[in-house]
Amino acid sequence: MAVAIDGLPPLREVIAAHGLDAKKSLGQNFLLDLNLTGRIARSAGRLSDVTVIEVGPGPGGLTRALLLEGARKVVAIERDERCLAALAEVAAHYPGRLEVVAADALATDIDALAEGPLRVVANLPYNIATPLLVGWLTRGPWPPRWLSLTLMFQREVAERIVARAGDDAYGRLGVLAGWRAESRILFDIDPRAFTPAPKVVSSVVELLPRSDAAPASVAAVERVTAAAFGQRRKMLRQSLKSLGVDAAALLEETGIDGTRRAEEIDVAGFLRLADAYARSAAFATSRLSTNGPSPA
Repeated sequence: MAVAIDGLPPLREVIAAHGLDAKKSLGQNFLLDLNLTGRIARSAGRLSDVTVIEVGPGPGGLTRALLLEGARKVVAIERDERCLAALAEVAAHYPGRLEVVAADALATDIDALAEGPLRVVANLPYNIATPLLVGWLTRGPWPPRWLSLTLMFQREVAERIVARAGDDAYGRLGVLAGWRAESRILFDIDPRAFTPAPKVVSSVVELLPRSDAAPASVAAVERVTAAAFGQRRKMLRQSLKSLGVDAAALLEETGIDGTRRAEEIDVAGFLRLADAYARSAAFATSRLSTNGPSPA
């Protein structure tokens, strides 16, 4: 039997042995090239003194690369029970360094999985990539326990994450990511590197938490950006009326020209709008009519 550089069977053999055909319903696209998974692992920075959280390890290609590159410990969250036997073989090869959590990542608090500093490194399932990122950027106190996020997205989503005011891809995700993190696209990965090959190019994105992120209500930021970008062709003096406030007064208070459109307003401007909205009676009423306060 052939062996890979880490002494384990090649990933294609692992997939065949365990019948791990990728499921579209789970957003699975397996990355089999250990040179590429090694590049992703190395791009995540120093791993020897942190716990690495991985989401959707599948047959364990990136998991193996993280361990081979010296990760002190990897905690892999896998929803697909078919993959657990293959991951158990990796765990046996690296005693005490891999823990597999059979769970839905969207319902998992990564802070509860390990003590000490964390790095999150993952080839995210496409169908949950954006909600996972939003959760990590908005959950709990700030700055968070994770030191970095090194994540793979569809190129289109990656461009939205790193977009700035004036960019075509700039929107709610760009505001949120720009508020709480410094982000950049590290490199692209050709569809042919995956099994099955997706129809789009993928990009690896790095996000580093901002220690100086301005304090603001997450709920207020989300509602203001939803109103502004939900009607992005309209001027702000029109689109912000959906918040139930006097849009003209809100804009005057924040020093923002009401004839501008959402894509022209930078992150600092949206934070000023969110702060002013959070002090309004309309925001207080909206919090009472929903499921309680959102995390700040």
